[in-house]
Formats: sequence, C-alpha cells, structure tokens
Amino acid sequence: MLDVRGLKKVYEGSGRRVEAVRDLTFSVAAGELVCLVGPSGCGKTTLLRCVGGLLRPTAGEVLLAGRKVDGPPPGMAFVFQEYGRSLFPWMRVGENVELPLRRKGLGKARRRELVADALGSVGLADAAGAYPWQLSGGMQQRVAIARALAYEPEVLLMDEPFAAVDAQTRADLEDLVRRLWRERSMTILFVTHDIDEAVYLGERVVVLSASPTVVREQLKVDLPHGRDQVHTRVAPRFAELRTRVYEQIQAAKRGTERPVKSPLPRQG
Repeated sequence: MLDVRGLKKVYEGSGRRVEAVRDLTFSVAAGELVCLVGPSGCGKTTLLRCVGGLLRPTAGEVLLAGRKVDGPPPGMAFVFQEYGRSLFPWMRVGENVELPLRRKGLGKARRRELVADALGSVGLADAAGAYPWQLSGGMQQRVAIARALAYEPEVLLMDEPFAAVDAQTRADLEDLVRRLWRERSMTILFVTHDIDEAVYLGERVVVLSASPTVVREQLKVDLPHGRDQVHTRVAPRFAELRTRVYEQIQAAKRGTERPVKSPLPRQG
C-alpha cells in the first residue's frame, strides 16, 4: 500500500544546511498498523509530512498503491498532534468533521451519513452540535480522528496524536485506534516517541536512527491481536519487545552501530 524509497530531506537556508532524513526505505502493507519510533529530533515528523505529500523530499519517492505522491493524495488522511490547531473553534463538531468531505463533491445526505458514522465510531454520536472548545482534550482528538475516518482514506497517518493528553485518556485513545484499525481494515502509519505505545499499538515497529535518519531496525510485534491495557503490558513478551526497542534507541542516541545480537526468541 505504501512504499518509501530512498527518501532524503535536506533543509537549506540562512547559510545552514541540515540533513534531516537520509536514505529512508521501508514499506507498509495494506491493512497493516506500523509504528515509527526513534530518538527525539530524529526527523519523524519530517518523514511523515513527506509521506503525506505536505513536504517535497530532496531525493527519493513515496508511492501510495503504486502511484507517486507529489502532494496530499486523495487516499490519505492525517491526524496531527495539536488537535487544538487542527479544529476550527468557530465551527461545530459536525461541521469540522464534514469540512474535508466538501472537497469530494459528495451530496449533503452522504456527507451527513459519513459524519454520523465517524462520530459514532469514536464515541461522540451526541457531540455534533457542540463546539470544540466545549470538549475535553481527549474528546477534541476524537473529533480529529473522526474527521479523518469520514474521509474514508486508504492510509491514515498519525503524528504523535496522543502526546498532549493525560495518561488515562491516552490509554483509551490507543484502544480506540486498535479497534478502528480492526473494524475498518485501515492501513495506519503511526509516529510516536513513546516506546510502550509503539509496541502496544503496532503490528510492526520501525526504529529510526538519530538524525540524519535511516531505518535502524524493523521489529515484528508478535503479541496477540486482542490487546488490553492490563494484561498486554505486563506480559513477558511485551517486556522483551519493549526492551529491544529501548536498546536500539539508546544505541541510536550514542551514534553506535546496531549491535549484533541473537534474534529475539519467538513467542511460544
């Protein structure tokens, strides 16, 4: 579904040249939930903006279902970290969710149907008439997720969407993403700085190096599909996977080569 090939991004200006991303290559299969994690400042957001067509890469390419991404493609939706800036405070919740659907040229009845379905899916069926500022932070991020769902994307890009909410709300939103992914068979690329979140959410974790960024390791998460915040996070396998990712990120911070280690033992 999504191919990133030799992606490179260099920022130039004011006499400075910063190589943010260097030769990144990985893919995401249709219906897969992949988490990207790496040291702070390693270029995760830059990478995701290039994947979403919001930034033009210096070299390399991104393909969505075999088509080159030259700008924001119609089959892709984005959920940002700062929900407060992505929602229009003077528009009601239903209007915020409906807004991108107007670009699709859909009829009013179909737009209303998609909005109602998306808000119901995130547990906000009764909030269409409220304003974003009347909702909690977690509820506002649910609205942002509903807006992305209503667009019916092939690929959903999520840029540290739960970094600004409290721990309890974060756990609820993580389970929401897992449920929506299963129910809607979406392809999700999820960027996070939280190692536990990456292991809990992902079917695969792509570990990035320090900037300039390359792929350091791709780790298959062989945890059960039915995950929950109580049992999954105390499972021995979860601890093993978390430790492996943590070791790789610490090594990336030190700038050392990926250590040669025996593979993680498989579950069971």
